[in-house]
Amino acid sequence: MIQTMRLPEEIFEKIKSGQKTIETRLLDEKRKVLKVGDIIEFSKRPTLHEKLQVKIIDLKIYETFAEAFDNCDLQDLGYGENLTKEEYVEKLYKYYSKEESKNYKILAIKIELLKN
Repeated sequence: MIQTMRLPEEIFEKIKSGQKTIETRLLDEKRKVLKVGDIIEFSKRPTLHEKLQVKIIDLKIYETFAEAFDNCDLQDLGYGENLTKEEYVEKLYKYYSKEESKNYKILAIKIELLKN
């Protein structure tokens, strides 16, 4: 099954270059249907014209973004080794409100870039 998602330019480019191999999302209704082996087609914001596809190779569920940080390699998350847990969580609050984050668990999606 192919799922579609949007990404900010910075994150899209990190996945495209292979720097980021884990994408974290709220485990909302759309993400609950994801399965290992599914394909995700990411579209780069703001125009959504550029796209790339990845294959899901693993899925992990965490209670919070902080727990995901503690259990995922920073390199896989696409960040340098000097990023603190607090900085990581604050970065994610640019995309999700603190209220939203309290209502959902966190899904860490381990991905493999597919060559077009």
